[in-house]
Order: sequence, then structure tokens, then C-alpha cells
Amino acid sequence: MGYTYAEKILALKSGQSKVEAGQIVTVRPDHLLMHDNASAIMAKVEKDLNEYGVYRKDFPIIVLDHVIPASNEKIAAGHKKIRELVHHYELPHFFDVGSGICHQVVVEKGFAIPGSLIVGSDSHTCAYGALNVFATGIDRTEAAALLLTGETWLKVPQTIKISLRGALMPPVSAKDLILHIIGEIGADGANYCSVEFHGDTQFLTIDDRLTIANMGIEMGAKNAVFASDDVTRLYLKSQNILPSSYKPVWSDASAKFVKELKYDLSDIMPVVAKPHSVDNVALVTQLEGLPIDQCLIGTCTNGRISDLRTAAKILQDRKVASSTRLLIIPASQPIYHQAAKEGLLEIFSNAGAIILPPGCGPCLGAHMGVLAPGERCLSTSNRNFKGRMGSPDAEIYLASPATVAASAIHGKLTDPRKEAVR
Repeated sequence: MGYTYAEKILALKSGQSKVEAGQIVTVRPDHLLMHDNASAIMAKVEKDLNEYGVYRKDFPIIVLDHVIPASNEKIAAGHKKIRELVHHYELPHFFDVGSGICHQVVVEKGFAIPGSLIVGSDSHTCAYGALNVFATGIDRTEAAALLLTGETWLKVPQTIKISLRGALMPPVSAKDLILHIIGEIGADGANYCSVEFHGDTQFLTIDDRLTIANMGIEMGAKNAVFASDDVTRLYLKSQNILPSSYKPVWSDASAKFVKELKYDLSDIMPVVAKPHSVDNVALVTQLEGLPIDQCLIGTCTNGRISDLRTAAKILQDRKVASSTRLLIIPASQPIYHQAAKEGLLEIFSNAGAIILPPGCGPCLGAHMGVLAPGERCLSTSNRNFKGRMGSPDAEIYLASPATVAASAIHGKLTDPRKEAVR
């Protein structure tokens, strides 16, 4: 019998010849990600840090992204404390306000390489599975202990195999695909499982894979992962990361899976996730015409340059409806710069959109786009829980960048396929 990706990589990272699903292993991750919560995490072990120091200076990656610029004095004080700690412990991997969303920064800076293990104090750390990383979220207490010891424990997950066939039919996108999958298997359909994507993945870009892996947690997955292939290698080469510097891991042909699912990508259609659950999925055509107060394109799920290009193509020489507002949030500073270079930001501005700084923005309901009672938002983000973006009496619908852009023009939920043929 062969081994799954999770079994193979956790055996490697725990120094064992083999492990099996259900086994508890002690592992040494390659990196620990933290964001604005780093000050609270480090405060948990401040006395020990003063005495023993950080396990390894290049171990933590800290990105200020959740509430940027600081919205109040408390947030500003937290940011200030993090900067002081970074200086005191001489931590090299610190990315201050404006760098971008932590998950995009980790990928762009070359930390996410095939065959590595990254844990983070954010549930969407699973996004790095797009690059063959075993990536998963942990809580703050675990993160605090990791800063001191460099090790933690994990239970080896069972594995679900998802086989993809064919290619998506634009403007249908990876966001529609992952929402379709979550809608079918449920928000708890992959609880504490490793989800492997197989089949015709060569038709999915790294941006596509990041969107899909990012939302693995929305079906309860411990991690969601793709094999390292030519698409991966070309992407990493563009970052000057050569194949000789990493060792991909993948499941054996004879590996045992707890469940196997198959999807024909040509059958996927534009969908939305209705309030207040990500698995409450419906076809756009079933809800077309629903009035929308606010549209959001961005976040760690869909704020990459390909997403902005898709939106700009639809918004070119058009205007956002007077009954709604459109927020655009590039996922990182390089993406912001690239969007400016290509004229995308001008297209958005001319259309009447509001362009926000690279960061999480309104996704978590902190500031810059908080919803009022009774308002309805159509967003490319990854969660639509009650009260997620402000008032608990507001509604959040999740959709692809193409669907959000098309809907912003009309002020109501619109099938993006109508705009694609104009």
C-alpha cells in the first residue's frame, strides 16, 4: 500500500520513515506565519522570549495586514509593539503596513516552496497548498510555543482525493469551482482531512490554485494541496527559485483515500454562496436581479493580478451603478504596482470604484467598507458568516471577480457570461 501526500510529508517533517492517518506526530515546521496578532502571541511567552530568545530568527514571518492603516489607537499600539519586538529580536522576515495580505506576501517572497511545512496563526494559511506546501492554521497558544521551541504536534489527517477533468469555460473561474465543491460536500465535508487535487490541474494557474487551496478550510480541511508540476516550476522560476532548491512531495498511485470525488470542469457554472454559510451555494441564474449595495473585489482569495484583469475587462468604459459601490483591494504592493502599470487602476477609478490599500480591508469587518444593517454585499472573499463584515443584520454573498464586476455595473446580481460577450 502506498502513502498519501499528508502521510509522506508529515513522516518527513517528523523524522520518521512512515506514519499513518490518525497518528500524532511532533513536527518542525519550516516557517511560522503571524499577522497583526503577533503582539498578542508574543505577549503570551514574553518572559521566556526575554530569557531564551526566538527559536530561530528566520523562522517567523510577520505581516501587518488585517487592519491597515491602523483604525484606532489600540490597533496602532499593537502595530507599534510588533515593530519593537521585531527590532529587539532582529527578525528579518517582517513586512509592515502596505506590503499586502499575509498569504500573498508569503507566496510572493518565496517562502512557500514545494515539500515544505508552514503553519500560521490564520485559518487561511492553507492557501500555500497551491504550491505543494503542507500549510495549515494553528491557534495563538500553539504559535507562541512554536516561537520558543520550533516544534508542535499534528494528527496525521485522512485524505480526500478530488479529480478534475477538462477545463473551466471563462468567465467561469476557480472561485466558481471551489464554491461548487463546498456547496456539494458541505462546510464540514472534509473535517480534519487533507484534500488532494488530481487530474487536469495543468489547466489551472497558480492564481487559480491559490483561490482553491485558500478555501480548503471552508470545507473543514486541515490542508488542501496540489502536486508540483510544470505550472509550479515555471511560477517558481519566475521568482528565481530553481527546482534544485526544493523537493516536492506527492501521494503514491496506490495510496488509500477516505473518499474520492470527480468533477468535469466544463460543467461548472457561475455560482454564489448565500448568507450565512459558504456551503449555501446557488447558481447565479437562480438569484439574478438581486439588488446589491456593496461590491468587493480583492482579499487573499481573489485579489491577484489575474482577478483584477478579469474585473477590468468587464468594467472597461463602464460605470458602477449609482445604487451600489465597488471596492477594489489588490492583494499586495507588487500587484497594486502591476495593476497601475497596466492601467487597471485607472479603469477602476473611471468606473467609479474605490481603490483601497493592499490588505484585508473590510473582509473581516474591521474598517474601510463595514456594512450597515440591512445592506447586502457581493464579495470575492472567503467567508460570509453573520456579522463578518460589520452589522449582523447585513448579508454577504460570495462570488467570483467576474460576477462581482458584472453585478457592480448593474447594481444587482448579474451573470458574468452576459458581459463576456458584449
